[in-house]
Amino acid sequence: MTADLGVYLVTDGALCDRHGVGVLGVVRAAVQAGVRTVQVRDKTASARDLLALTAAVADAVGDRATVVVDDRLDVALAARVAGHRVAGVHLGQSDLPVTAARTLLGPDAHVGLTANTPAHLAAVDRLPRGTVDLLGVGVVHPTSTKPDHPAPLGHAGVARTAAATDVPCVAIGGVGLDDVPALRAAGVAGVAVVSGICAAPDPGAAAAAYLAAWAGVADLRDGVGADHGTEPDPTAGGDPRLQAGAVPDGGRR
Repeated sequence: MTADLGVYLVTDGALCDRHGVGVLGVVRAAVQAGVRTVQVRDKTASARDLLALTAAVADAVGDRATVVVDDRLDVALAARVAGHRVAGVHLGQSDLPVTAARTLLGPDAHVGLTANTPAHLAAVDRLPRGTVDLLGVGVVHPTSTKPDHPAPLGHAGVARTAAATDVPCVAIGGVGLDDVPALRAAGVAGVAVVSGICAAPDPGAAAAAYLAAWAGVADLRDGVGADHGTEPDPTAGGDPRLQAGAVPDGGRR
């Protein structure tokens, strides 16, 4: 059975500040609405600042959501050593190897990996089983939050990728509300969202709308929308390791 990971929030500090809410405010609102995985991402922050943000996010959500760190294995390790509830890391293809992350984090941690091509999937297949817990697959559509993104996969490309692996997949990149039912039907375990939640004036309502779309509850989506095939309008209102709270990347990877 395909894991049901639902809506996966990826933070963006600049977008979270657009309406004066901030990363912690967005995370708290999204988790209150029912989001159960938060990926802390800030590609420009120093290691010290990212550690402080990760610790603050983990402490704010407690056991209500799974927290992972984007790219920075060192930050995830430091946060865990300090006693914060950080599940692990999500790595890109140019980051440290997932085998190193698994060895350093241990068997019960979360290790996610971005995978966009058949070659990426083939490399995952060659790894020892259990090395990777989750694949971030995308981008689904062109997205403004990552100008250098790879060629968009669309719904069909995401479906082909999800069907080619037994590792749970989360669709990332330009995921709008109208995409969510089709992506779930395509076989993904969840959808990752950045601007659709982080840039919304009411991030809690936006998160609830995405969760309703995932659940197929259309009436709860009224008033919070995005154009199909584009990054969500920011002005519009499994793996058992990821179930403790019930999880890479919504728009940049």
